[in-house]
Amino acid sequence: MASARYSGKFWHAGIPRTARTKRLSILVRLSALLIASVAVAAPAPSEYQVKAVFLFNFTQFVDWPAQSFSDARAPFVIGVLGRDPFGSALDEAVRGESVNGRPLVVERYRSVTELKPCQILFIDRSAGIDANERLESIRHQGTLTVSDSDAPGLPGVIIRFLSEGKKIRLRINVNSARDAGLTISSKLLRPAEVVGSTGSG
Repeated sequence: MASARYSGKFWHAGIPRTARTKRLSILVRLSALLIASVAVAAPAPSEYQVKAVFLFNFTQFVDWPAQSFSDARAPFVIGVLGRDPFGSALDEAVRGESVNGRPLVVERYRSVTELKPCQILFIDRSAGIDANERLESIRHQGTLTVSDSDAPGLPGVIIRFLSEGKKIRLRINVNSARDAGLTISSKLLRPAEVVGSTGSG
């Protein structure tokens, strides 16, 4: 008949120490395998997976004027200008989502000549300087311009991604946002590096 004995903070059944040790060893190995399998199944997100999620989150913290849309049923468009660095990450980030009842769609423009009205425009490094002239014409049409390029030809970009080690921070030009008729929530401004004047409010 098995007995029980008290040792420190735990009660142990009357099982030989070797059996307990063997069971513990098996549990440790199973736990290690489980942790390893989870690590394999869920790798750290890539840089552009993170940036894709940022682009989607911007839709929750920026207000666009009604004239940014052609009509009440027009979709909310996130455009990518130049080479597309996101792959499928951006499509996955917005799949099935909507903004104030408008379906979210992603459009890609290989050059400035293909640009169409959109609510968010990510400008890839490959399109930076060449895009400058056309960007001047869309800046006041309610478009949130975003880039991770530091090219001098893009002085009016509203949100710029900054890489600090493995972290991504935001630099937000509030003057450019105001010129575009956009209102950016203080919740997005608070952790960001802000360029320009936010006013007294």
